[in-house]
Amino acid sequence: MQNFDAIVIGSGQGGNPLAKKMEEKGWKTALIEQRFLGGTCINDGCTPTKAMIACAKVAHTVFHSKHWGVHSHSMFVDLPFIVARKNNIVSEFRGGTQKGLASDKVTVFMGTASFTGNKTIKVTGFKGEEEILTAPHIFINTGTSPHIPSIPGLEEVPYLTSTTILDEITVPKELLILGGSYIALELGQMYQRLGSHVTVIETGSQLVSKEDTDVAAVIKKMLESEDMQIHTGAQATRVYRNGKKISIDITAGGGKDTLTGTHLLVATGRTPNTAALDLKNTRILTDEKGYIQVNDQLETTEPGIYALGDVKGGPQFTHISYNDHLIIYKNLFEKANVSTRNRQVPYCMFTDPQLGRIGITEKEALQEGIPFKVACLSMDKVARAIETGQTRGFMKALVHEHTNAILGAAIIGPEGGEIMSVLQMAMLGGITATQIREMVFAHPLYAESLNNLFMTLEKPAS
Repeated sequence: MQNFDAIVIGSGQGGNPLAKKMEEKGWKTALIEQRFLGGTCINDGCTPTKAMIACAKVAHTVFHSKHWGVHSHSMFVDLPFIVARKNNIVSEFRGGTQKGLASDKVTVFMGTASFTGNKTIKVTGFKGEEEILTAPHIFINTGTSPHIPSIPGLEEVPYLTSTTILDEITVPKELLILGGSYIALELGQMYQRLGSHVTVIETGSQLVSKEDTDVAAVIKKMLESEDMQIHTGAQATRVYRNGKKISIDITAGGGKDTLTGTHLLVATGRTPNTAALDLKNTRILTDEKGYIQVNDQLETTEPGIYALGDVKGGPQFTHISYNDHLIIYKNLFEKANVSTRNRQVPYCMFTDPQLGRIGITEKEALQEGIPFKVACLSMDKVARAIETGQTRGFMKALVHEHTNAILGAAIIGPEGGEIMSVLQMAMLGGITATQIREMVFAHPLYAESLNNLFMTLEKPAS
């Protein structure tokens, strides 16, 4: 048995910096990783998808270059090159993670971790070798994996996930996608631009179900303008082979239909990676979906054991995982008494144009009984958007009726995430909509249009 001061299970964007900082503080620290160093973000999520989305954006721009007076007479999408470029970037980031952990002298174990007791971990290596580790402090950062829904016939067809599709070196001719949220839409638009004919099948009444209906409607219109087929309120009842193709029977709007494609991507959410942990050997509780239950300081129901990142449920974003590690670190080493309560949760969907989101939605404000007013500005009224020829989308912000405090925002447009971040900082600093309306921004930035966004709140003269 090897004794440590701390054990981190999972090499994600919360686990890695936490392990390094604890080692720097003099804690003997072990890090256990089942697959690749860097976690989902570097290996399967943010890094590879955004690298490939960038290539798809170039393809889209070239294909439509005549709109800018530039005529291209031929275009060829080299998917093997795009995948290789993605792999090189992933390899570089993964290598940087490995060097960083080595330089901080964190002890790394490659294998599967499972609890044999509350503070005892068995690590099973790739060749079956076993190590027993123990520590008074354990941090679970095992993340999530693609969720596979229970649909008759699905297990009998060769479906893809958000992980496996990234290694395809042939553009799917007809790509069916189960799911209509961030991962599904980012990958759907990407492959549509690379040459696929993409069909999205979403069970909910709208895409991106957590967003306001007007936001979802604009996103749907935006994707349909690129010839993507979108089916909302559609329930997949059966999946089966149809010769060399895959067919999905759906019910929608009281009717039935059959959709057929060459490839199927399942993008219907995520499942927590907790099964292999053998939590039954601990006092750690999970919810009905397997997410680890934690308090607002990220401690589980077993004192001294914490969970951070996606495995604990809640917002599943890399930046939240990173912030989780800061909360844990500050509380352990700085006695800061900080928590997850009331922290900002910004996020961005990297379709083109982007959706940047911060704060509460209109639906949430109504549910909470908060008095608010809505500022809204179409991107075709934004000077910079007109100049660059990218006028799809709109800016929307919720403002408190009495204080003019900014409550939330949804920005669909070029650099929507960057514009959202300006409002995020304003919200954190208590800067009101009135102050933003009168603020001096450099011309002609997208951010400058925030002046005009909040001018829409002004009442017309009587």
